[in-house]
Amino acid sequence: MGIVDGPDVVVVAMALELPGLLVLVMVVVIALSSLRCCDAEIKQLSIANDSRRLILFETFGFESGGVVNIRLSHIQLPEGDDGERAGFFLSLADDLVPAYAKLQQEQTDCLLEETPQIMMKLFTLATAVSDSSSQGNSSGALFVFQFKVPVAEEYSLYFQNCLKQPVSFDVTTSMYNLEKGFKDYLPVGQTQLPTLFFAFFLAHLVLLGIWSYVCWKQKLSVYRIHIIMAVLVLLKALNLICEAEDKRYVKRMGTPHGWNVAYYVCNFLREGLQISAIVLIDAGWPFLKPHLQDKEKKILMVVIPLQILANGAFMIYDEAGPSTKDFFAWKQVFLLVDVICCCAVLFAIVWSIRHLRDASHTDGKAAQSLMKLTLFRHYYIAVLSCIYFTRIVVFGLLTVTVYRYRWTSNFAEEMSALAFFMYTGYKFRPVERNPYLVLEGDEKEAAASAAQEAVDDDEFDL
Repeated sequence: MGIVDGPDVVVVAMALELPGLLVLVMVVVIALSSLRCCDAEIKQLSIANDSRRLILFETFGFESGGVVNIRLSHIQLPEGDDGERAGFFLSLADDLVPAYAKLQQEQTDCLLEETPQIMMKLFTLATAVSDSSSQGNSSGALFVFQFKVPVAEEYSLYFQNCLKQPVSFDVTTSMYNLEKGFKDYLPVGQTQLPTLFFAFFLAHLVLLGIWSYVCWKQKLSVYRIHIIMAVLVLLKALNLICEAEDKRYVKRMGTPHGWNVAYYVCNFLREGLQISAIVLIDAGWPFLKPHLQDKEKKILMVVIPLQILANGAFMIYDEAGPSTKDFFAWKQVFLLVDVICCCAVLFAIVWSIRHLRDASHTDGKAAQSLMKLTLFRHYYIAVLSCIYFTRIVVFGLLTVTVYRYRWTSNFAEEMSALAFFMYTGYKFRPVERNPYLVLEGDEKEAAASAAQEAVDDDEFDL
C-alpha cells in the first residue's frame, strides 16, 4: 500500500531509505527459524531451582471427560523435605481469585492444604517421588499422572510450591478433549480455528485474483505501489494458510510440526511491509518527502523495526507459555511498546501535516501537497479505526466472551484486516485519473479549495 505521484514511484524499502530495516527483518526471521519453539498443547518445560510460590502452566477449555496428562522426571527437592507441600492442581478462574487473595493477605500459605478444598488437587511431589521409589527407580525416572475432568469448564493448571525453597523437575503437560474417539488438543472455543483461518485464506486468494484482474485490465494505470499491495495480500494469504496448518496439526497431533516457524516468517515479512506501506500513505512520503523533518525521519526509522521486534518477541513469549519467569511482565512490556510505536507514527504524521499547514501560506509547493493531503483524510480515519479495533476491541472481545466462543475474537480480527485491505484497494485501485493518485486540471482547483478550508478550520490540528 502507498501513495503514488507517477510511474517513477520507488519501492517501499527504497522510499523509506531504510536498507538496514530489511536486513533487520531477515536477521530476525533467520533467528526465529533456528529457535526450537515450544510445543503447542503438548508442552515440555524444565523448572530449575525455582522458588516461585505459584506457577501457571496452561489454561484450557475442556469438554466433560477431557484429559489432563502430566509427566514428571528428574525431581529434586530440598534436602530433608518429602515434597508433600508442593504439587499440581486445577482451578477455575472464579475459584482462584478469592484463593489468591488469601495468599496475598497471608490468611493461608498453601492452597494445597486448604479445607475444604477450594482447588481440584491432582498430586504432590511427594506422591511422584514415592511412586518412583516404590518401583525401584532413580530420581530421573518418569512419573505419569492422568486425570479426567468431570465437568465441562475452562480450567487452569497450576503448580504451587509451599516449601519456601527452590525445587527442580522436568515436566511435560498435555491437555485434550475426545472428539469421536480422536484426541483434540485445541481447547473448546479454538477447535474451529483451522477451518476459520482456511476460509479467510480462500477469501484473500479471491481478493488477490480480483486485484490481479483489475491491474491487468488497467495496465496503463498500474504503478509499483499496486504491485506492493498485491504482495501484501499474498503474504497475508500465506500467513493464514500457515496458521491454519499450524492449528490443524496442533488439533490432531498436539504439535505444529514446524508450521509455527513458517507462520512467523510470513508474519514478519507481512508486518514489516504493511507497517512501511501505512507509514508511506499516512505521511505522504512520495510527495511530502522534502518537507519531512529530521526528527520525523528518525522516529520512522526507529518505530518500524521496534514494532516488528515487539510483535516477534510477543509471539516468542506467547509460545513459551505463562510458566516462564516474568512472563506476564514481559508480555505487558511488549504490548506497551506496540502502543508506543502506534502513537509515535501518528504523532509523526500530525507533525508533517502541521508543518505543511504552516508552510502552505507562503510555499506554493507545500500548498499543492496539502491539496492532495486533504484527499487522504478519510484514509487517516480508516487507519486509526483499524489500530483502535485490533488493539482494543479485539482484546476486549477476547476478554468478555465465554471460553466456548473465543474464536469470535479471531474472526473479528481477520474480518477487520480483510475489510481494511478491501477499502485500501478500492481507494487506490488502478483507474484513469484516480484522485488519490494524481491531481490535474479542475481536480487541483477543487482540492485547493478544500485544502484552504481545512487550513482555515484547523482540520489537521492536533
